[in-house]
Amino acid sequence: MARNSKKDNKKSVPPLRSKEWFGKAGMDGFHHRSWMKNQGLPNHLFDGRPVIGICNTWSELTPCNAHFRILAERVKRGVYEAGGFPLEFPVMSLGETIMRPTTMMFRNLASMDVEESIRANPLDGVVLLVGCDKTTPALVMGAASCDLPTIVVSGGPMLNGRFRDESIGSGTHVWKFVEAVKRGDMTNADFEDAEACMSRSVGHCMTMGTASTMASMMEAIGLALPSNAAIPAADSRRNTLAHIAGRRIVEMVGEDLRMSKILNRKSFENAVRTNGAIGGSTNAVVHLLAIAGRTGAKLNLDDWDALGRDVPCLVNLMPSGKYLMEDFYYAGGLPVVLRELAEAGLLHKNAKTVNGNTIWNNVKNAECYGRDVIHTLKKPFKRKGGICVLRGNLAPDGAVIKPSAATASLMKHRGRAVVFEDIEHYKARVDDPKLDIDESCVMVLKNCGPKGYPGFSEVGNMALPAKLLKKGVSDMVRISDARMSGTAYGTVVLHTSPEAAAGGPLALVRDGDMIELDVAKRRLHLDVADEELAKRRAEWTPPDVPDRGYWRMYDAHVMQADTGCDFDFLVGGSGAPVPRESH
Repeated sequence: MARNSKKDNKKSVPPLRSKEWFGKAGMDGFHHRSWMKNQGLPNHLFDGRPVIGICNTWSELTPCNAHFRILAERVKRGVYEAGGFPLEFPVMSLGETIMRPTTMMFRNLASMDVEESIRANPLDGVVLLVGCDKTTPALVMGAASCDLPTIVVSGGPMLNGRFRDESIGSGTHVWKFVEAVKRGDMTNADFEDAEACMSRSVGHCMTMGTASTMASMMEAIGLALPSNAAIPAADSRRNTLAHIAGRRIVEMVGEDLRMSKILNRKSFENAVRTNGAIGGSTNAVVHLLAIAGRTGAKLNLDDWDALGRDVPCLVNLMPSGKYLMEDFYYAGGLPVVLRELAEAGLLHKNAKTVNGNTIWNNVKNAECYGRDVIHTLKKPFKRKGGICVLRGNLAPDGAVIKPSAATASLMKHRGRAVVFEDIEHYKARVDDPKLDIDESCVMVLKNCGPKGYPGFSEVGNMALPAKLLKKGVSDMVRISDARMSGTAYGTVVLHTSPEAAAGGPLALVRDGDMIELDVAKRRLHLDVADEELAKRRAEWTPPDVPDRGYWRMYDAHVMQADTGCDFDFLVGGSGAPVPRESH
């Protein structure tokens, strides 16, 4: 009886998927094994050990991820050590710095590539190699729809940029230098010199931009190992992390520790609060909503406000502060932030992570070595660090603003609208000396949302008119249906939903309209009578629909910013992939 009880209590682990390919006798097994052996693979690799897919976004067109061949080899070492069989495969790589019109246009396409690659191949577990902004959400979305044991390994941030006697941050200083040239405070020659000083090692942006934010989100949500967020790409410890991840994923297969056992409401709440504490990118809003949509976890736009509004910003990093990710790592990295939040009751301590521990066990002994970089909750860097969600007749489905990157005096403002119909209209008009604009105005950019750009580009942080920069104006209220680079800053209202191209109220704004912003009251109001808005709506003409290919599918199926911009037919998971017989 005792023996039967022990057997009954033994944890049941599903059979390996890869056995359906490599474990069969007869023609099918012969076929699958034989072709794999043309790569010089010995017979014992097909003896029933776990097959681990290494999903690699390496590409020379994605500079942030150009070192991933080395990371993949380190993962393989770990997999082999733990008795697994690693197989690397490529997926579409999304290079934020190169691709047009925007990598966000292709995030969902890459997620489909990932999902179907996992589903179609003999994989028992997956390691996702991510770095540049959209590679992280794209790979996690695709993998979440398959629900296998999965670990995220980020490529890491670049070393600090350095221009003469100044630390410079990728993205953040680009905007500052451009404005300085417009003001006449920086020569074109100096501007060119700075170009070579910003990106001086492998890795992604070293500011708390979208790449670093999403790496932090993966650690906070439990999909990445401790310290994943901040180890510099050029640091040998990044390779060590990849090696350990290779060992751990084999163990996860044996434990049947699938993504659905990690991603749940509690883990998403941990990530949202962490985003506030690090002063993270507004882009995390869209990406975490999309990932949650794949898992079935209940997360919506208002949760970002409710969960994050009272979380102070603890991290003094660009664009909200002065330090960079390399400094963040030396100061103790994300574990220090997570410990601060957990001790204050702002994290679910029992949330499970990929190393098998709870989030609290991972961070309870974290120590801070630089309090000017990572502040405490009692003495935060900024009192407000979360993302604020605004609503009103201009954004009935919501818009977002990042208070830690905004100007306090502009958080309550009423001003005259200066309207740009699209990004080309903005470029043609913004520096016209005859443009009727002053610092009290509200700059409004339309038709840059998911359907409008198309692709939802990072153009929401519009550069100010040259004539105002020369007067010393450094910030203005800006409103759009676009996104903003996580490296950018300013009093910028983003993700206005519904977008203009979908017929949202933003499409109806005209020059001279008065707009009211009140962040404390979460209000964004267009001061135009309903009757006048109805008249304008009757005159509005929707944009042309793309006529072919992926762009047509994108336009037909992309959802709005307030729900994560996934495709409507991809929401919800498909469960663990069950192999079908090949013919």
